[in-house]
Amino acid sequence: MPRVPKVSSTPVPAAAPKSLARLYAGTSGWAYPTWKPEFYPAGTPAKKFLEFYASQLTSVEVNYTFRALPTAKILESWLASTPPEFRFSFKAPQRITHLKRLRNCEELVAQFVAALEPVRQAGKLGLLLFQLPPNFKADAELLSTFLFLSALRENSAPPIAFEFRHESWFDEKIYAVLREHNAAVCIAESDDLLTPEVHTAQDYTCYRLRRSSGYSPIELDAFAQRFATLAQQRDVYVYFKHEDEPTGALNATQFLARIQALAEKQ
Repeated sequence: MPRVPKVSSTPVPAAAPKSLARLYAGTSGWAYPTWKPEFYPAGTPAKKFLEFYASQLTSVEVNYTFRALPTAKILESWLASTPPEFRFSFKAPQRITHLKRLRNCEELVAQFVAALEPVRQAGKLGLLLFQLPPNFKADAELLSTFLFLSALRENSAPPIAFEFRHESWFDEKIYAVLREHNAAVCIAESDDLLTPEVHTAQDYTCYRLRRSSGYSPIELDAFAQRFATLAQQRDVYVYFKHEDEPTGALNATQFLARIQALAEKQ
């Protein structure tokens, strides 16, 4: 695949065009020294990675929370490094999704949501991603019980999305449960599995574009047209794959450039 052109080493405003202010795009993580010099300028220190990242992209999916909850000090640093319109989405802890597999998780979910309260108060909380393991088969009753947890039903509860990685979940019974609770299907594309394009939440949706080869300019053009239309009606979160190479970050930057160009034509 041809290398996506480099981004400029000069930060550009991260604010989305007013007409597409509901579209947030980035990658799953930012702490990659190997993204120099194609994404991060060669002399950028690690402590400045997020600041630069947030000058180029409008959101990030935080995988850190899969292993541990962030401290208040960590969140304070992340919030200080990003502009007001930036959004953080967070992957749910593995204890919830992989170890307990959504069963008896009320305390764990409450702790997860509470830990992110500073981000919500700062107006920078995107969505919570519950990524289920590939060997976790569909269980509509379990999913419904999980979605009735109080931390997910409070007025201040954040938007949530489920990434299903077993095909048995792609079923109307599952979609009906998600619609009842205004929860989204994370529409994920990987080398092995493609999630059906189903929008179960009323006012937001989530995409994870995980193909290892990255995406061509033609494909990015198509994404821009498609997601710009959706963003007229709902919040749209788009996350490209993170790897040691900066392909995903460059794809995300070029995608946002196309979004900007579409907005300027309006």
